[in-house]
Amino acid sequence: MATVKKAASRSGKPGGGFVKFLLGFLFAFVVLFVGGWTYLRYGHAPVAVEDAALPFEKELVRVPMHARIDKEIQQPPFGISEDVYESGATIYVQQCAACHGRPDKPVEFAKWMYPHAPQLWKKHAKGNVVGVSDDEPGETFWKVKNGIRLTGMPAYQHVLTEEQMWDVSLLLKNADQQMPDPVMAILKSK
Repeated sequence: MATVKKAASRSGKPGGGFVKFLLGFLFAFVVLFVGGWTYLRYGHAPVAVEDAALPFEKELVRVPMHARIDKEIQQPPFGISEDVYESGATIYVQQCAACHGRPDKPVEFAKWMYPHAPQLWKKHAKGNVVGVSDDEPGETFWKVKNGIRLTGMPAYQHVLTEEQMWDVSLLLKNADQQMPDPVMAILKSK
């Protein structure tokens, strides 16, 4: 008879399993929150450039960035010409070369940034791609205009005109091509 009473008393508490589950969930949440806060508060998070990345850190920016670029990509409002290249080269030397290098001079500290600042005049290890010449000009334009969060890439939409941003984007799209001598002179100046 005692066995029957125990079984009845267990079934007599409606929702007992759900309450335990909810309390366990809340406890786990509090432990994770306090543990995470402690991890961050006492300087254990990777914040120095040479620290190893957090799991999924790259995906945190890359996946939504590509989705947003796909949604907002634009086509160049004009074609390429030597004037476009010269204007793009002048802007590139003034605004971009310090981090992304020049055709004759890569930037040494760029490899110590996290993520690395790509050298936009250097050929990739695989294939004939130079810099971002395999990207659509609209993608490069979006990155120049808006910058890239959690990287050193600033937004230039309040610094350069749309035409200037397109000039740089079209120049970089064609970085794998032979540039006219006046353009190369600008890129190698200073």
